[in-house]
Amino acid sequence: MKQYYVYMMTNKSKTLYTGVTNNLTRRVFEHQQGLGGQFTQKYRISRLVYFEETRDVHAALTREKQIKGWTRAKKLELIEAQNSEWKDLSADWFESE
Repeated sequence: MKQYYVYMMTNKSKTLYTGVTNNLTRRVFEHQQGLGGQFTQKYRISRLVYFEETRDVHAALTREKQIKGWTRAKKLELIEAQNSEWKDLSADWFESE
Protein backbone atom coordinates (compact mmCIF):
# COMPACT_ATOMS: atom_id res chain seq x y z
CA MET A 1 0.00 0.00 0.00
CA LYS A 2 1.24 3.45 -0.87
CA GLN A 3 2.44 5.94 1.72
CA TYR A 4 2.22 9.72 1.44
CA TYR A 5 4.21 12.18 3.47
CA VAL A 6 3.61 15.76 4.49
CA TYR A 7 6.95 17.25 5.43
CA MET A 8 8.69 20.45 6.45
CA MET A 9 12.22 21.33 5.54
CA THR A 10 14.39 24.28 6.42
CA ASN A 11 17.80 25.90 5.98
CA LYS A 12 20.33 27.48 8.33
CA SER A 13 18.13 30.59 8.65
CA LYS A 14 15.08 28.46 9.53
CA THR A 15 13.16 29.40 6.39
CA LEU A 16 10.35 26.84 6.21
CA TYR A 17 9.12 24.82 3.25
CA THR A 18 6.10 22.50 3.43
CA GLY A 19 5.51 19.80 0.85
CA VAL A 20 3.88 16.47 0.11
CA THR A 21 5.36 13.41 -1.59
CA ASN A 22 4.91 9.67 -2.00
CA ASN A 23 8.66 9.06 -1.60
CA LEU A 24 10.16 11.06 1.24
CA THR A 25 13.71 9.75 0.85
CA ARG A 26 13.84 10.65 -2.84
CA ARG A 27 12.24 14.06 -2.31
CA VAL A 28 14.59 15.04 0.51
CA PHE A 29 17.55 13.97 -1.64
CA GLU A 30 16.23 16.11 -4.51
CA HIS A 31 15.95 19.14 -2.22
CA GLN A 32 19.46 18.57 -0.91
CA GLN A 33 20.81 18.40 -4.47
CA GLY A 34 19.07 21.64 -5.43
CA LEU A 35 16.56 19.80 -7.61
CA GLY A 36 13.48 21.12 -5.82
CA GLY A 37 11.44 24.02 -7.06
CA GLN A 38 12.65 27.61 -7.32
CA PHE A 39 11.87 28.39 -3.68
CA THR A 40 13.89 25.49 -2.33
CA GLN A 41 16.78 26.28 -4.68
CA LYS A 42 16.80 29.98 -3.83
CA TYR A 43 16.75 29.42 -0.07
CA ARG A 44 18.86 26.23 -0.08
CA ILE A 45 16.24 24.23 1.77
CA SER A 46 18.02 21.02 2.74
CA ARG A 47 17.18 19.92 6.30
CA LEU A 48 14.17 17.71 7.06
CA VAL A 49 12.75 18.84 10.40
CA TYR A 50 9.25 17.36 10.40
CA PHE A 51 7.15 14.77 8.62
CA GLU A 52 4.00 12.77 9.06
CA GLU A 53 2.68 9.92 6.96
CA THR A 54 -0.69 8.67 5.75
CA ARG A 55 -2.00 6.14 3.25
CA ASP A 56 -4.63 8.59 1.99
CA VAL A 57 -3.39 10.94 -0.73
CA HIS A 58 -6.35 13.29 -0.20
CA ALA A 59 -5.61 13.49 3.53
CA ALA A 60 -1.97 14.31 2.74
CA LEU A 61 -2.89 17.08 0.32
CA THR A 62 -5.47 18.50 2.75
CA ARG A 63 -2.94 18.45 5.59
CA GLU A 64 -0.29 20.15 3.44
CA LYS A 65 -2.74 22.92 2.55
CA GLN A 66 -3.76 23.25 6.22
CA ILE A 67 -0.15 23.60 7.41
CA LYS A 68 0.71 26.05 4.63
CA GLY A 69 -2.19 28.23 5.84
CA TRP A 70 -0.89 28.37 9.40
CA THR A 71 1.09 31.18 10.93
CA ARG A 72 4.83 30.69 11.24
CA ALA A 73 4.43 30.44 15.02
CA LYS A 74 1.99 27.53 14.70
CA LYS A 75 4.35 25.73 12.27
CA LEU A 76 7.21 26.19 14.73
CA GLU A 77 5.06 24.70 17.51
CA LEU A 78 4.35 21.64 15.36
CA ILE A 79 8.04 21.12 14.58
CA GLU A 80 9.21 21.71 18.14
CA ALA A 81 6.61 19.33 19.61
CA GLN A 82 8.36 16.45 17.81
CA ASN A 83 11.83 17.83 17.06
CA SER A 84 12.70 20.40 19.72
CA GLU A 85 16.37 20.52 18.71
CA TRP A 86 15.62 21.02 15.01
CA LYS A 87 17.74 18.01 14.10
CA ASP A 88 17.94 17.05 10.44
CA LEU A 89 15.78 13.92 10.48
CA SER A 90 17.42 12.75 7.25
CA ALA A 91 21.01 13.25 8.48
CA ASP A 92 21.91 9.57 8.28
CA TRP A 93 19.88 8.66 5.18
CA PHE A 94 22.56 9.34 2.58
CA GLU A 95 26.26 8.64 2.26
CA SER A 96 28.55 11.62 2.75
CA GLU A 97 30.82 12.36 -0.16
